[in-house]
Amino acid sequence: MTEATDPYARLGIEQDAGFEAVQAARDARLKEAGDDPLARSRVEAAYDAVLMDRLKERQQGRVSSAARTASQREQATPPPNRPVLPALPNLPALPANRLPRPEVRLGSFSLATGRELWFPLVVHGSLTALLLVSTAPPELLLALGSLATLLNLQRRRSRFLAALGWTFGMLGVGLILGSLLVGAVVTQLPVAFPLTPLQLQSLPALLLLLLAALLVD
Repeated sequence: MTEATDPYARLGIEQDAGFEAVQAARDARLKEAGDDPLARSRVEAAYDAVLMDRLKERQQGRVSSAARTASQREQATPPPNRPVLPALPNLPALPANRLPRPEVRLGSFSLATGRELWFPLVVHGSLTALLLVSTAPPELLLALGSLATLLNLQRRRSRFLAALGWTFGMLGVGLILGSLLVGAVVTQLPVAFPLTPLQLQSLPALLLLLLAALLVD
């Protein structure tokens, strides 16, 4: 096969040349051809013929010498060394006896002194007197009594949530006791009894709020 018909000879490469060599030879021949359209078309035709020849070899299950050479180079080249990652430091194990345990405290009981003693006595005493002798709404008096108990417990315990829990707990228990008291005696009260059922129901709640303010520490 002459150079005019042999695409490998036209490109100036061997038949076992790799794809990169084929590409480089095509670019070099096109550069030599310059602006000559005929010469450039011959180079392109030779390049296409080489590619078609390689494609036929693959379709027929034949491995070209170029592919064998590339495979041999890959086998001869040792794989790159993998970087050695530094080992993670071992975290110290926490001893079981040092883990904090949640502590639930319901509070202790002791009689208040000083300001924490006379403040609830004055406030709740006044509210109880208003409940018994005035027409002030019992709901307002209970709200003021709850606020006074909350402030006193907060001052004694320095824990707002605990003080809030005791306040609402005593208020709820007092209202339940007041409801039971009203249900037990309302039918036995004389017509001229000075307290309404709502006032009578609020009385145990005020007393329990006073006890909580005085005793819960």
